[in-house]
Amino acid sequence: MEKKEPGPQSRPPAEPGRRATVERVSLSLPPRMLGDLDAMVARRGFASRSQAVAEMLHRLLIEEQTEFGEEVMVGTLTLFYGQLSTGVEQRIGDLQRAYIDEVISSFHVHLNESRTLEVLLLQGPARKLQAIADEMITVRGVISGRLQVVAAIIPQIHPFIRQ
Repeated sequence: MEKKEPGPQSRPPAEPGRRATVERVSLSLPPRMLGDLDAMVARRGFASRSQAVAEMLHRLLIEEQTEFGEEVMVGTLTLFYGQLSTGVEQRIGDLQRAYIDEVISSFHVHLNESRTLEVLLLQGPARKLQAIADEMITVRGVISGRLQVVAAIIPQIHPFIRQ
């Protein structure tokens, strides 16, 4: 697929603190899909179809960057695990220290005597974040886990990230 450059109406990105300009595009949809879109707009409380489509497109572009990009991204890794498997907390802690450049912070809550919910804030190249998430999710004792990338590019937060 050929990469196309922005058209002549494209504007430079907005300066920090200023509202970004938008470009108008036309979209053709089958009637049923348009009806589904309108129902979702109403159900979720979007101000307009444009806002809903922009939010969905943003998610898809983030997913694309996560899968194929090398940009520094930020995300959360949510882990749900049980203490019945010996050493699960220790192993997850060891992995956090092993990936100190990417693990910005972590927060865990003991839900009961045998279950813990842990949320980690991660930053780094998308492929590396996915590899870290895969390694932590597959630790014996982890019941479920999910990586959610929430921003495309951010200033580096962690003081240990090496250039």
